[in-house]
Amino acid sequence: MVGAAQVTARASPPRPQMAFAIKAAVVDVEAETFTFTAQKTMYDGKHIAAGDTVFVFASENEGGRGLIARGVVTSAQAVERTPGIERQTPRVSVAVARTAPARRPFGRNEVKRFVDWGDGAPETEINFKFYRQATNKIIGISDATADFLNGFF
Repeated sequence: MVGAAQVTARASPPRPQMAFAIKAAVVDVEAETFTFTAQKTMYDGKHIAAGDTVFVFASENEGGRGLIARGVVTSAQAVERTPGIERQTPRVSVAVARTAPARRPFGRNEVKRFVDWGDGAPETEINFKFYRQATNKIIGISDATADFLNGFF
């Protein structure tokens, strides 16, 4: 067509891999795969996607012991919000393939003394994001905290 504007679609740049942590009820801590359905998200947890690294914490509220595994997200699907409810926390269903079991304990007992929210310590980030509010959830974590958690494997 003469005079028609040509629109060029631009592909968005690939999203860098991110690290996340999930605290949830875990039935089999030695499972090779974990499935978490309609999990609450906070602190950018709603951005979790296939290929991301995730640290799995068996919720102490559900009888777990804290950090149990590192894995890779094999699928992530946002859960649609319920119509008519004004304030809703985003929820995501994820599947995780375990890549390594934790070699030593790390959970609520190990982080409870880290309460200076501005100190930048990885333990403080975990305490603040996971244990200040005791609900199970998926959270985004900093690279420094991911590096720290990798020391448990």
